[in-house]
Amino acid sequence: MSEKRVMTAEDLYRIRWVSDPAVSPENGATAYILKSVNDKHDGYVTQIRLIQPGGADVPFTAGEQDGAPQWSPDGAQLAFLRKKGDARQVWIMPAHGGEARAVTELKHGVSAFKWSPDGSALLLKAEAPDDKEEQLDAKAKDEPALPEEKIVDRIRYKADGVGLRSGRRSHLFVFDIAGASSVQITSGAFDVGAFAWSPDGSRIAYTAELPTDEYADADLRPTNDLYVTDRTGSETRRLTDGKISIGSVSYTPDGGSILMLADDLSCGYATLTRIYLIPAEGGEYRALYTDLDIQIGHSCVSDMRAGAGTPPVFSPDGAHVYLQVSQLGRVEIARYALDGSEFEIVAGGDREIYQFALTPEGSLVFAAADPLHPGDLYRLELPGRTETRLTECNKELWSELTLSEPEEFRYAAGDGWPMQGWIMKPIGFKEGSKVPAVLEIHGGPQAMYGHTFMHEFQLLAAAGYAVFYTNPRGGHGYGQVHVNTVRGDYGGRDYLDLMEFTDYVLDHYPFVDGSRLGVTGGSYGGFMTNWIVGHTNRFQAAVTQRSICNWLSFYGVSDIGYHFTEDQIWGNAWDDVEKLWKHSPLAYVKNVSTPLLILHGEQDMRCPIEQGEQMFVALKRLGKETQLIRFPGADHNLSRSGNPYLRTRRLTHIVRWFKEHIEA
Repeated sequence: MSEKRVMTAEDLYRIRWVSDPAVSPENGATAYILKSVNDKHDGYVTQIRLIQPGGADVPFTAGEQDGAPQWSPDGAQLAFLRKKGDARQVWIMPAHGGEARAVTELKHGVSAFKWSPDGSALLLKAEAPDDKEEQLDAKAKDEPALPEEKIVDRIRYKADGVGLRSGRRSHLFVFDIAGASSVQITSGAFDVGAFAWSPDGSRIAYTAELPTDEYADADLRPTNDLYVTDRTGSETRRLTDGKISIGSVSYTPDGGSILMLADDLSCGYATLTRIYLIPAEGGEYRALYTDLDIQIGHSCVSDMRAGAGTPPVFSPDGAHVYLQVSQLGRVEIARYALDGSEFEIVAGGDREIYQFALTPEGSLVFAAADPLHPGDLYRLELPGRTETRLTECNKELWSELTLSEPEEFRYAAGDGWPMQGWIMKPIGFKEGSKVPAVLEIHGGPQAMYGHTFMHEFQLLAAAGYAVFYTNPRGGHGYGQVHVNTVRGDYGGRDYLDLMEFTDYVLDHYPFVDGSRLGVTGGSYGGFMTNWIVGHTNRFQAAVTQRSICNWLSFYGVSDIGYHFTEDQIWGNAWDDVEKLWKHSPLAYVKNVSTPLLILHGEQDMRCPIEQGEQMFVALKRLGKETQLIRFPGADHNLSRSGNPYLRTRRLTHIVRWFKEHIEA
């Protein structure tokens, strides 16, 4: 047996990821996505595999970009999205093998779909062509193509990962499978959000933001509404009153109610998500389990995936709904009784359950990661709670590696608030030695570090650094007060939490050398890294990633700046200049003496690269030690789902900067 080695950045090319479990209602077979880096290291291959009832795990599709598998209601067919030409279309394949066929041909492809309850149709979400586009198409037939100016008349005119919006709107189409034809059932100057069929297939519920008396410009609305239409789109009604922000909608199995995952924005974007029920025909909606101080949904941060989560899943008898919850660094599956009488964690542990599905007999199949594994599929028998591992997709690579396992601990902040933290020893740690350490800070801030795998952390441990991390005030996982505290106070209590956490680590883990400390973080964590180096010299090196440094300019350049700044900093760029500047790290740049590496994607529209550029230019002008690394074509999700080669370069630069400035 060969000696094990430490992890490298290039091991990313060999990691495989599992996701999107979908269980056949016919025989319990589980379809799932297996994702890997392509041979050129510039993208990914995603293919569908099938775990058969007997346990065999076999390839099912051979496309390069297959995703979103969904079984037909009878289990006879599997539908999925595959790129055809320049757009993703719905393909269908027989459950027992055969040739897949493309069934949709929408001009701009399909972004999401759902089978009708009887399996005769598909409900599609797709961009509908606009009038100008049709005119240009007609013109292009007769004249050579010329560059066209872009006329912008929406404040929401760009989006991270998308770029400049096309002007087209996302709408719903009902596609008749037998007739191979589709009918657009929503239209207008709005985008459809979540959507769902009624159990009898006669109605469709969806969310959208339309103008109101208070918000003539719907792009300025902080909330949305629930609408119900028939399957022809001829009769549409609004069911809600514009007072809640709705993220997910599902009809209850009896069709009598619609379940919404939503919040009332009582704490702005830090408000905990709740279960709401509204009669399917309209009426008063009510929130369930308001006494539970738990965030519903997936809030855990990882550099293994960009976004995760599963919509509500109902029990076979319709009496319960299964949902993910995020608390104390865990993402678990909870079962809620729809009558409000019972709440229970049914699948938990020190891990991140990032997706799940229910089997016909009521057991769970879920995808889960932990600090030593990027993710695999598991089956949990209910009610017996017997758990079986279904995949081990990284077995070969992991057999070569030595990894660092985080140690969890609890402590109290300076004001007595209960806190949770983790520390990882460097690989090859020797008792009695002193080691350098890096403080990691997550983004959001409404997110959560937890019991999951982080490639970046393992690389730092492999390079000889301890890694320590916590969830300061502003993060999810610890109730409403904890997550709301940072609003209006960026750089206040959250900064104190991180400094007190560092003090705690130095006091209780004597192997950490307080004279050799580094700090890094991305997005909000990048903001906080910038803030830290402007307020203390206790760190010997810092790496700020996709950061914010200036709230005044962020307001107008970020895709979310105009509403996020008002919600988080409690001000705008014309009435509250002093407040926004007070909370801007750039205001304190003269205080910086810590060598600062700035990493930024050139196509990041969430925290645009001008934020990194401003910090870099100010530091250079002041003669400070700094360096700017620009990643071409990269958006805000570079570290999680971006170009694999650039992901490895990013990791390499992080380790390189700390090695150059902090002896390991």
